[in-house]
Amino acid sequence: MSQQYALKEVKGDAVCFVPGSPLFSVLMEPASFCYPRLTFLRSPYGQFGASAGSSQDLAPWPQRLVTQRWTGPVDESPPAAMSRNGYFFEESGYLKCDTDDGCEAKEETGGEELFDAVNSSIVSGDSIRFFVNVNLEVPPNATAENESAGCVLLHTSRKYLKLKNFEEEVRAHRDLDGFLARASIILDETATSLDDVLREMLKHFAEDPENMEPSCNFEKIMSTLFTDSGTPREGNVHLLSDTIQGVTATVTGVQYQQSWLCIICTIKSLQRRHVCISRLERPQNWGENSCEVRFVILVLAPPKMKSTKTATEVGRTFATMFSDITFRQKLLETKTEEEFKEALVHQRHLLTVVNQRPSAMSDGHKSHSPKPLKLHEFLNVGKGISDDIARRLPVYALDFTDGVIGNNKAIGKYITTMIFLYFACLLPSIAFGSLNDENTRGAIDVQKTIVGQCIGGLLYALFSGQPLVVLLTTAPLALYINVIRGICDDYNLDFSAFYAWIGLWNSFFLVMYSLFNFSLLMKLFKRSTEEIIALFISVTFVLDAFKGIIKVFKKYYYHGRTGESYLEKARTDAIPSLGINTTFLMNSSVSRSMSLENQTGTHDVHYGRETAVLSLMLMLGTLWLGHTLYQFKKSPYLHARVREILSDCALPISVLTFSVVGSYIFKEIEMSKFNYNPSESLFVLAPVQSLSIGSVMSAMGLGFLLSMLFFIEQNIVASLTNAPENRLVKGTAYHWDLLLVALINTGLSVFGLPWIHAAFPHSPMHVRALAYVEERVENGHIYETIVSVKETRLTSLVANFLVGLSLLLLPFPLQWIPKPVLYGLFLYIALTSIDGNQLFERVALLLKEQTAYPPTHYIRRVPQRKIHYFTGLQVLQLLILCGFGMSPLPYMKMIFPLIMIGMIPIRYNLLPRIIEAKYLDAMDAEH
Repeated sequence: MSQQYALKEVKGDAVCFVPGSPLFSVLMEPASFCYPRLTFLRSPYGQFGASAGSSQDLAPWPQRLVTQRWTGPVDESPPAAMSRNGYFFEESGYLKCDTDDGCEAKEETGGEELFDAVNSSIVSGDSIRFFVNVNLEVPPNATAENESAGCVLLHTSRKYLKLKNFEEEVRAHRDLDGFLARASIILDETATSLDDVLREMLKHFAEDPENMEPSCNFEKIMSTLFTDSGTPREGNVHLLSDTIQGVTATVTGVQYQQSWLCIICTIKSLQRRHVCISRLERPQNWGENSCEVRFVILVLAPPKMKSTKTATEVGRTFATMFSDITFRQKLLETKTEEEFKEALVHQRHLLTVVNQRPSAMSDGHKSHSPKPLKLHEFLNVGKGISDDIARRLPVYALDFTDGVIGNNKAIGKYITTMIFLYFACLLPSIAFGSLNDENTRGAIDVQKTIVGQCIGGLLYALFSGQPLVVLLTTAPLALYINVIRGICDDYNLDFSAFYAWIGLWNSFFLVMYSLFNFSLLMKLFKRSTEEIIALFISVTFVLDAFKGIIKVFKKYYYHGRTGESYLEKARTDAIPSLGINTTFLMNSSVSRSMSLENQTGTHDVHYGRETAVLSLMLMLGTLWLGHTLYQFKKSPYLHARVREILSDCALPISVLTFSVVGSYIFKEIEMSKFNYNPSESLFVLAPVQSLSIGSVMSAMGLGFLLSMLFFIEQNIVASLTNAPENRLVKGTAYHWDLLLVALINTGLSVFGLPWIHAAFPHSPMHVRALAYVEERVENGHIYETIVSVKETRLTSLVANFLVGLSLLLLPFPLQWIPKPVLYGLFLYIALTSIDGNQLFERVALLLKEQTAYPPTHYIRRVPQRKIHYFTGLQVLQLLILCGFGMSPLPYMKMIFPLIMIGMIPIRYNLLPRIIEAKYLDAMDAEH
């Protein structure tokens, strides 16, 4: 049968009458009336398109009128359509016309990009074809065949990609340089279908000797580019699998840039990345959102690539360049490949220059030349303290009520954090108290350390500006106390008096630092410097643990063999005539141990290898269980809230578990425990008047060095606690907190209690315990991001109060905690503290293959070699710091705070001579 249908024209829009067949006819005559928009027709069985625009835009279209066939079901009663606001609306829903009502197409010279930014919805496949006269023959069984056809599911996923920053991301330039070196450019491609264009591009790859892939099947690559690769026959939906296109979000919807298309694909058989750009001779309509394609960019890459070298990243480079309509117009005007390459190079230069100015202020970058500090900022006495109080005082009451009163209650999180913080404060106090007890021969013992921790912690929790910071006595302070004891022994000085004077001078200097706003100097400490010091503290924890376990092995394992030989000889001498095989007796735990009193004569020490082996097991077991539970929140087991509780309580659970194992399950094996000497009076004033003037002046020098340690540790730990990624909102108080620490340590010094200052990593761990965290995935890498933190004083108050109550638990049950469990605690603290430490992450990169590199900001912005140079220089600074801080020479330990200060000129004066300042800033960025 043959049918012919007339067209009806309406001023301003086009209306077509659709017959009882899906075939339709559209006549476009620009001379008769104006088409204000591109109009697309859609039916439930398929999609059809007709074009409109200005009469000038549509001039070339009547010469391309051909026919397209459709074999869909027939509706005998076609709906009527009417024109309304640029859309075709139909009453029954069988015919729909979509346009972007707010889209205004940009006109280009020669009409080459007529519809460059149009929101469209049309059929994919060959070009849309128009006709006037239609001869239609419909088989009688067409409807039945289509109804019985199988249905498949098509998964569509869209995500936004950032435009590549050519000024910051070094890979953008390298991608273009690699393409220019082996350029695959096809100019004025005559093929009209997408399949034919892609075949020509792959053929160009195959014939190019510089892009040869001997083991690659290009026909297989061709099929991989589309969704019907590997699908059943009834699922032959021929659409592109992975593309990148430019879009713009508007009030009326999303506008697509339809003159270019970037197709990306990952192929296992490839050896390297390939890029081909094809410029079509005439615009082609290839379906949905691609109705006027002039440029096709094909990117192929192997799957095992560095995160910045994947097909998506290479495609993002070229897509960023082609998103500029002016650049595309220049490419249309090029005549040769050389002109095409020159246009690419020129566009790269433009993108780099355009991005230079805004990039300096973006992404939280610090300028490599910091704002110079003015002298008057330090002479304005007390301004920093007053500013801190004015900032924190208005929210002081909220520090007690947040999470307790109101809608967002967090009582459960507070309880688990209190338990964690109690053990995190108590156990280091026991460990360092035991160490100070040995170093000072009982002048500062476990009992005094716990008392000092309780008093100082409570005062700081009540009056500090940043209550999430945790005060503790630390390993560097234990080193200082040991050195002070040695000086007192060398010069016959009273330890308590000399210790008190050093503490008083230290507090005096800290008060001066706070009054004269010296905390402003912390602006000079970059993130890399802070991380070196943080990693140094973690290393000290590890070394303390290994020193302790080595002492255990020397005392029990090797000396145990000597004791065994002595015992065996004694038994042989005692029973020479019995002829009894004593091997079995020697192998038993009872006969193999020998009791000898130690130097203090307070308890028995049993020599035996069982003690050394069990100590090692307890230390590693505490580390293993603690870290396993800490990471348990990432596992799929149990409920999310249960996982969070187990993770927050990882430290107390592991310590209690292996304390029971060491003290109860293996109670027949003697374990090393800390000494407990009950003091008659905990609060005895030091005889400060007993020292001579010369001794007091020498104490001033040591107090100044100690104040440098306090100043750096207190401010750096506070800075790490207030890091931008922690999302704290109540403000900082560096000057006030420094003054408060000075006043607290004044009281501790005169009563002979151990000093305390901000502790790492306990303070960041305290923040983490009070944080709400969510996981995000980027390029297969999982990141944890803090959403919010409950800033409260209650956790520190309760935890330190419980530490004070722990005096009632001395000597038992606290003495049931074996020393190896405390060593395991040190390892646990060190291991958990390196989470998020960029220096450690970059050291780990040296051991990873490039495909496992995370897509961090510095990986994108800094060449790999520069990253490794910077890491090596940081490790060198860390080794120098460790060399001074852990030197066997006592006076070397006293000056390592000056080494920390010396890192500032190294960062600002030496490193920029080795690595460009922009790369240093990228690696020091605060994110």
